[in-house]
Amino acid sequence: MNFDPTHGTSGRMRGLGLAAVLVAAGALPAAAQQSVAPAIAERGAAAALTDEVVITASRIAETADDTLAPVSVITRDEIERRQIRSVPEALKRVPGLTLTNNGGQGKATSVFLRGTESDHVLVLIDGVKVGSATLGTFNFESLSIGDVERIEVVRGPRSYLYGSEALGGIIQIFTRQPTEATRAHASIGYGSDDTVEGQAGFSGRSNGVGFAANTSYLRTDGFNSCGDGTTVPSGGCFAAEPDRDGFERAGVTGSLDYVFANGIKVEANGLYTETDNEYDGTISNESEGANYVLGLSALASPADVWDVTVAAGYTVDDTDNFLDGSYQSTFKTARKSLSLQNDLYFLPDNITTVGVDVQRDEVSGTTDYVEDSRDNGGLFAQHRTEFDRHTVQVSGRVDENEQFGGYLTGGLAYGFRITDALRATASYGTAFKAPTFNELYFPGFGNADLEPEQSESAEIGLAATVGGFELGANLFHTEIDDLIAYDSAIQAPANVDKARITGLELLTSGEVSGFLISASATFLDPRNASGGTNDGNLLPRRAEQVYALSVDRTVGDLGLGVGTFSLGGDLHYESERFDDLANTRRLDAFTTVDVRAAWAATENWGVDLKLSNLFDEEYETASFYNQQGRAFFLRLTYRR
Repeated sequence: MNFDPTHGTSGRMRGLGLAAVLVAAGALPAAAQQSVAPAIAERGAAAALTDEVVITASRIAETADDTLAPVSVITRDEIERRQIRSVPEALKRVPGLTLTNNGGQGKATSVFLRGTESDHVLVLIDGVKVGSATLGTFNFESLSIGDVERIEVVRGPRSYLYGSEALGGIIQIFTRQPTEATRAHASIGYGSDDTVEGQAGFSGRSNGVGFAANTSYLRTDGFNSCGDGTTVPSGGCFAAEPDRDGFERAGVTGSLDYVFANGIKVEANGLYTETDNEYDGTISNESEGANYVLGLSALASPADVWDVTVAAGYTVDDTDNFLDGSYQSTFKTARKSLSLQNDLYFLPDNITTVGVDVQRDEVSGTTDYVEDSRDNGGLFAQHRTEFDRHTVQVSGRVDENEQFGGYLTGGLAYGFRITDALRATASYGTAFKAPTFNELYFPGFGNADLEPEQSESAEIGLAATVGGFELGANLFHTEIDDLIAYDSAIQAPANVDKARITGLELLTSGEVSGFLISASATFLDPRNASGGTNDGNLLPRRAEQVYALSVDRTVGDLGLGVGTFSLGGDLHYESERFDDLANTRRLDAFTTVDVRAAWAATENWGVDLKLSNLFDEEYETASFYNQQGRAFFLRLTYRR
């Protein structure tokens, strides 16, 4: 039957659910988003947020207002308005999320979501799982923000839909997608540390074929990554190299889609980036990397009550390491994935999802691992129903891992609309995380006896609309068993720790008197519960308090009669935290302030200027690693 978002409807969930089959293949195209969301042009920023269609939380399309999971959406409009210059910078504004960075742009960046470990976050690009099978994390610095159309961040466990790695949450990055009308964009800029950055792209549709492509380039001299004291025991990089540590990146993304006469829709998404990163170190101090992602999918509606998606993905993370120009090593991981998802609409306001995922991870390079591949298969099911003011969602998944056997995870979520402007939610979920290849098999370090980490999480939330503002509060608690940590007794990682994490997220956004305002506060208590020497200590690198505020305003033409001007700024505060399990190495609290100005000279051309870390705050998010001081970036933009 034809792939038609309007046929055989069974309530509001039918239109959204059919669009959701795009989740396994990639981003929801702009035209599809418009077809399932109400017009929001005249409703203000807060209303626009609640009407955003999200697909990551439940593998089905739903508005941000309807989802039972806490989801943050970072749109292309926000990226442009706030002059966000990197994916980590975009993520920094998400409640419950903190970052660590090893010395500037291009350097290793870790994400801690709701106090869980940096490898407890599943990262998807256009629906395809990405990341290094050896490290267990994704190199966010390898992706240009210019390639990004939107980002969805789901906070809380999702192993019961996605399997291992989604213990703390999911970050899904959508690249530029086809548009119905022909569009083009370009920008070029220059800033501190002799930074040059440019990007250009286009999108549209011709003879039924949707297309989008974007290319980007960045080069910066950077600054000295490591600060004073790096040669002391447990120093950050164990090297004294007081030089600039530069970074260079070039990449391209592309997307195609086509609907055949029989209604079957096919999509292809691709990404390729190359990086050259300089840093301080004794084993290596430069790396050359290549990352590529390919996703293919077919979408169809065999019956009025049945939508089906078949999707395949292939990703590679390839790094060559050098010391003073001399080749040292290669690490390469590849991930192959295949998924089948069925969405069934037997009753009005009910949707049942059943699917299967198959994944194979492979490791190669100059280091010999005892095992160099791993297969995992997962069967998942979910049912969502709405009645009166109630919404109930039940999810479950069983994974069969080649190394660790079977793992069963599940989730239950409930929502109740107290009034049209106030809704309460509650949820419970379990998750697991399989050890990485480095944790298991890296020579001289790995421990082949490790078991997967397992967790239980519960949360309650309130969401309200008051005077044009969206308000939200989420209280959550997570307990992690068999947490993998380094055990000095065996000089290897071991399942020696437990963790208990309790947190509260508060957030608001809206518009008042022409000002666009968004603010959030996170209060976190991430505790080591291992029962040993470090029992009761704070988990490393997690701040107990984080506050963020963003304000923007269009101020008109300033009496010049040419174009329009806008001004804005961000304030970000993080409390002190510790850099080690023993809580002896303290990292001070810090506050940064960014300000920005933009001039839309014509309908197509514009100029913007951003001053980051205005007051030149000196701070560290990881011991001994410097962070960017006061910096500027000036950019010329074109959009059509």
